[in-house]
Amino acid sequence: MSSTIERPRFPMFHPFHAVLLGGTITLFLGALLCDIAYARTFEIQWNNFASWLIVGGLVVGAVALACSTLGLLPSRRTRQSILHAALLLATLIAGLLNALMHARDAWASMPGGLVLSVLVFVLACVATWLGCRPTRIGGTP
Repeated sequence: MSSTIERPRFPMFHPFHAVLLGGTITLFLGALLCDIAYARTFEIQWNNFASWLIVGGLVVGAVALACSTLGLLPSRRTRQSILHAALLLATLIAGLLNALMHARDAWASMPGGLVLSVLVFVLACVATWLGCRPTRIGGTP
């Protein structure tokens, strides 16, 4: 009787990629909290803070997407890496729409900006979970 050993396989740039994903989540969470603060207080400065945090999340997320494309090389491609890259791309597209929403007047950006911030944060959380979860090679399916 033979059996195969299941061993974890980590992405090539996992520590750096994990730091970038954590930074993306942190910046988008900060933007969400600033939007919640703006919805409660109507201080325009909270909208400005959210705009800057969204731009920072987009920059860090773009670098994380560049790192995740290395996982799409033919020798390293798995279903999880494809889904991770697609979710990260969807996060950046929704984040760009969120940045454009926040670029409008502060009074005009409110219900849509908050909803987009929630959506971007949830997408970033799911993409980070998929990016930091180790894939398995070997073993039984």
